[in-house]
Amino acid sequence: MTATLIDGVALSKQLRTEVAQRAAALAPQGIKPGLAVILVGDNPASQVYVRNKVKACEDVGFHSVLEKYDAALTEAELLARVEALNADPAIHGILVQLPLPKHIDDHKVIEAISPLKDVDGFHVASAGALMVGETGFKACTPYGCMKMLESIGMKDLRGKHAVVIGRSNIVGKPMAMMLLQANATVTICHSGTADLAAMTRQADVVVAAVGKRNVLTADMIKPGAVVIDVGMNRNDEGKLCGDVDFDGLLPVAGYLTPVPGGVGPMTITMLLVNTMESAERAAAGR
Repeated sequence: MTATLIDGVALSKQLRTEVAQRAAALAPQGIKPGLAVILVGDNPASQVYVRNKVKACEDVGFHSVLEKYDAALTEAELLARVEALNADPAIHGILVQLPLPKHIDDHKVIEAISPLKDVDGFHVASAGALMVGETGFKACTPYGCMKMLESIGMKDLRGKHAVVIGRSNIVGKPMAMMLLQANATVTICHSGTADLAAMTRQADVVVAAVGKRNVLTADMIKPGAVVIDVGMNRNDEGKLCGDVDFDGLLPVAGYLTPVPGGVGPMTITMLLVNTMESAERAAAGR
């Protein structure tokens, strides 16, 4: 057996085409989906992420606003900018690029974003909506993982056991909730799990999201399992790799996401989807 790769690039292109069509459908109403991105400081990785997000907006016909500030920007000044964007009807989504400088409280800034424009899905209200199954914005990375599962015919996971490795608020916890909503039986594993392999060998679906190389190896999965690799690391040669032993899993897994070219492209795509949904809700007066 050789695992079938889940192509995040191809799926991302398909979804972005659909988003562009939805954006064009709002044009007759005089509405253009708008995303505001705030970058504070000069973190090189953040600059790349932000540039990619702005380009993605332009590609699908969105209105994008990029606000760059020096690292000396005060917390009060940043909160004031967020509040102004909350009140701007041309902006349907607000994204503050993390990490922020140490003198600014990330949590306070995220909570200042209106839940109606929280297209990152990080606000407590968004997390709460996901928990109880109400309408809200889903965190982009796990939302993208769910779309990848849907693309291979696994929209309904009834009777399937899913194991999530990682418990972060950005990926692990919302991932578990989305899998649960899809009717999977879900186990969350983390640094306090006594025997990780004992858990993952039972799984039909494994999502690895801990930022640690080779956290999942071939002897830790059952043949035919679906493995979603959220990790983003560098190997000894400096090349991009994920959390799982890709070469080792390839002859054992049923489906496998590559790194790069797997989950990564889907994260920005789902940001566009969330912004599109926000614009459509605004157009409908909701």
